[in-house]
Amino acid sequence: MADLSFYVSPLSEEIREEGRAQGRAEGILIVLRARGLDVAHTTREKVTACRDPELLRQWLGRSARVAIAEAIFSEQPLGRYVARRSPMQ
Repeated sequence: MADLSFYVSPLSEEIREEGRAQGRAEGILIVLRARGLDVAHTTREKVTACRDPELLRQWLGRSARVAIAEAIFSEQPLGRYVARRSPMQ
């Protein structure tokens, strides 16, 4: 029988968590670019370097609503940084 202990080890969980963080970071950048927002090199670096899953979730949610990419990092309510929809005709 194969030794599967690696798959339940702390190291394997750390590797999985790192993969999840990379996936969330990629998701944030994809959303920002898909919305046509410019993503500065410093913003891209900050997003891809982050390993805090909760912070990445917050940034991902904000990436769908901000008017400028850098606003995902703001601690303030989104207010003036939210993209406004034009009224339907």
